Amino acid sequence: MNLDALVGWSRAQFALTAMYHWLFVPLTLGLGVIMAIVETIYYRNGKPEWKRYAQFWQKLFGINFAIGVATGIILEFEFGTNWSNYSLFVGDIFGAPLAIEGILAFFMEATFIAVMFFGWNKVSRGFHLVSTWLVIIGASISAVWILIANAWMQEPIGMTFNPDTMRNEMSDFWALVFSSTAINKFWHTITSCWTLGSVFALGVCGIYLLRKDGKHKEFALKNVKIIAPFGLVASLLTAYTGDTSAYNVAQKQPMKLAAMEALYDAGETDAQGLTADGKGLPLSVFGVLNPAKKSPQSRQDAFLFNIEVPRVLSILGTRNPSGYVPGINNILEGGYMKPDGTMAVSVDTMMMRGRKAIMALNEYSLAKQVGNEEAAEEYKAIIDENYPYFGYGYIKDKNEVVPPVGITYYSFRIMVGLGMLFILVFLVAWLLSFKPEKLGRMRWFHIVTIVCMPFAWMASQSGWIVAEVGRQPWTIQNLLPVQAAVSKLEVSSVVITFFVFLVLFTALLIAEVNIMRKAIKKGPETESH
Repeated sequence: MNLDALVGWSRAQFALTAMYHWLFVPLTLGLGVIMAIVETIYYRNGKPEWKRYAQFWQKLFGINFAIGVATGIILEFEFGTNWSNYSLFVGDIFGAPLAIEGILAFFMEATFIAVMFFGWNKVSRGFHLVSTWLVIIGASISAVWILIANAWMQEPIGMTFNPDTMRNEMSDFWALVFSSTAINKFWHTITSCWTLGSVFALGVCGIYLLRKDGKHKEFALKNVKIIAPFGLVASLLTAYTGDTSAYNVAQKQPMKLAAMEALYDAGETDAQGLTADGKGLPLSVFGVLNPAKKSPQSRQDAFLFNIEVPRVLSILGTRNPSGYVPGINNILEGGYMKPDGTMAVSVDTMMMRGRKAIMALNEYSLAKQVGNEEAAEEYKAIIDENYPYFGYGYIKDKNEVVPPVGITYYSFRIMVGLGMLFILVFLVAWLLSFKPEKLGRMRWFHIVTIVCMPFAWMASQSGWIVAEVGRQPWTIQNLLPVQAAVSKLEVSSVVITFFVFLVLFTALLIAEVNIMRKAIKKGPETESH
């Protein structure tokens, strides 16, 4: 078995499934809120046109929701098929949030989605409105538990390693739920979904305003008054939660932040853990990486061209304009002062301690088999002392812990740049919504809103690339690298299923785009049903 090929194809298959799945999820979460807000307006004013507007958004929501479920189910199955060692190692912990998601959120959605779609004119307006809100709340709760599970992979806490079963067991459920990574990940993800849904809905209104026949113009002008302020608030919240997420990454995953910034050497620290020269570290606004430099020794060597803002990286990562943010080479070599006052150890040292933990685990198992409890306790003490570095024991070369810098660096800037664009577009749309006649004539702005629709998915996908590619090679930060997590499969099996999924998911995506296009072209019904 070619392990490198198996790991590569397994990662590719999981990434394929996750990226296709994430085409549908953010639109579900974002469009669902807009759908519920519009129905709330109908409930309050009772005007039949608002009922038609709500039914229109609901139709688009339903098309997207149905196709998104299929990719999500396959994604969860892949943990067992392609990553069985991962499932064995942490299944007691990782499975708990997913089980809660399935029992609580999925059943809430399944119960009330039927009322939402088929309950018009069959139940009271109040009960139907409650059902609509419970559907989107259920979908959001589903996202909560999935994101908690993902956050634990980034910050593994609330667990104890059991050497007898060679599994991690949950010791503090609430630490898992309320970890700083989980909280930041949920709010940044959910607000970005609201932003994407708003960009999509604003683009739909832009399509109708661009039409020369004026069909559905009234719908567009009225709905922009809702979408624009909601999108503006959502995009501002996304920017704020993005800042808190970056700070959390600096504390918990410094190598990811170093890759996001293509920062290789940050210099030395003083006794307080600040930059030795007191000047702080600049943030790279945008640059072009130097492909000839595979392991640059300085920031200048890493770039062909770079625009920087002084001290901003220090503020972003430490909340101190003179704060120290380690670069890739600093993390590899260690020797810098950390914020907690301890000295960072080198990756070579962590690799040595990881191998020590793995060897002690093997010796512990042998001692247990022959009934030597005294020796077993000695080896267990060694395991406990070195377990924080357990995953490094599988690393053969320290450079393996450096994630792909190029894709992480550029993806981060695509995400942030497009996020700033959306704030501007929503602000303009909101101001124009007070002058509907002017908004109806601004064809260039209608085109901008339509062009922004695919940009919203580019920003969303880029965010997940930063989060997941930026933490490679870890499936669980510091505890389990990908080569130790993969299932023992034939490479050919993974290759075949990769292309099967590629064809299947592409067909689903094409089907959704065509169905959505026809639904948008038709627009809201002229009479309510």
